Amino acid sequence: MTSIPEALLWCLSAGTAAAVVLAALSIRASGQRKALRGRLTAAEEQNSATLHSNTELSARLRATEAEIRHLAGTRLPDLTLALAHPHVPVRGLMDARFAGSETDQALNAVLEQVSEAITKERARVDAAAQSTLRGATTTIQALLYRLQTALQEMQHRYDDPNVAQDLLNADFLNEQALRRIQATGVVCGAWPGLTREDSYLAELVVGAASRLRGYERVQVSNQLRDPVAVVARAVEPIAITVTELLANALHHSHRELPVTVTLQQGNRGASVIIDDYGVGMHEDEVKAAMELLASNTDLLLTQLGDPPRSGFAAAGQLVRQYGFGVHIESSPYGGVRAVVYIPGDPLLTLLDESTQPMSVMAPLPHRSGASDRPAVLPTGATAPVPHTPTPHTPAPAAPEQASGMPAQSDPAAAPADGGLPRRRRRTPVTEQEQDQSLPRTDPVRERSPEEAASRWAALQQGTESGRAAAHTEPPRSPEGNAQP
Repeated sequence: MTSIPEALLWCLSAGTAAAVVLAALSIRASGQRKALRGRLTAAEEQNSATLHSNTELSARLRATEAEIRHLAGTRLPDLTLALAHPHVPVRGLMDARFAGSETDQALNAVLEQVSEAITKERARVDAAAQSTLRGATTTIQALLYRLQTALQEMQHRYDDPNVAQDLLNADFLNEQALRRIQATGVVCGAWPGLTREDSYLAELVVGAASRLRGYERVQVSNQLRDPVAVVARAVEPIAITVTELLANALHHSHRELPVTVTLQQGNRGASVIIDDYGVGMHEDEVKAAMELLASNTDLLLTQLGDPPRSGFAAAGQLVRQYGFGVHIESSPYGGVRAVVYIPGDPLLTLLDESTQPMSVMAPLPHRSGASDRPAVLPTGATAPVPHTPTPHTPAPAAPEQASGMPAQSDPAAAPADGGLPRRRRRTPVTEQEQDQSLPRTDPVRERSPEEAASRWAALQQGTESGRAAAHTEPPRSPEGNAQP
């Protein structure tokens, strides 16, 4: 009987142990299930993050490809156009999210490298073109100078007035071609091509105007106080500059309107002021002209336009090389005012008018106390005797001479007490009063054939002696210089 309870006890013990084991196994399985569910959740989250990252990477890749296409199709063409026309803007990034990123830096590096490569290639091609033009213009300029010398020799050789007129016309046409070739050569870096001696500034301006068609419209007023002259090395460069500025003024004004040129002297130099009454220039045109005149960078032929305009460009090259200045602005008369400033040191000098007189073609300076140029009277006429005014009698107006020059100042106008002479303002007179003021000459009488023959022989002899003197000592050019 005792075995039954023990057996039951053992059974209960075994059941309890089994239950404990089963409970432990159940707990362990539950933990494993929780861990598995956690791992599954993490894997799902990782997969979702990976998928999202892949989506963002794909979008960024597509945006980068779009930026590269934008660079190739839009920004690079804008850059090439802006290098030729600086006012054209270059567009930026298409997607602002790339601003400041490595992609933006890489694209900007591409733009800089392309810009540098294009600039170098343009400079190389333009330098080659300028070298070719420089060689061609130098050769053509030398030939035109030889042609000019031949035409001048023929003008002295032939006496026929018709032939002389034709030779003068041919010489003037040759001068037009020479001016264009010279300006083109200067733009390409060539030397102006002439060496001259020290020349009066007034002579230089008159000589520059004589190179142009329509030179008779140029009116020069000489307001210099001293016999100011330009040093030899700067004569031709300043003459070229003044010529191009006058050509611009004549071209852009009506053919019946004058172009006024005023020579002014300052404390540190002299100025040539050119005013026209033409159509004027817009602000952007004035700005472009000043950039050509004042730019310190190398000039490209492609910057001169189509057709190329080399006037301001040639003046700018000479300004940089020789140290004078040119300023362009709107004229108070509605046209354009151009000012050429020539510094006294080292481009100006003073000449002795007694040893090197000014050319008769140049305007006289308006100096205080200086006498005017003697009048050029017709053959057979004599200068009128000036009237000495009394303190109570006003001085009569001095008549102008046939040459259009003011009459010679009256030396008797000096005061008796030894003071400085005073210049009197002269009022203009009519041609009738001028004719009445001139003394009458004897009427023309008929000459005998022998007398006429002797006069013609004397004229021929004087002509031949003058030509002989011209061969020994070349005459001064309108600028006061003899060509080499």
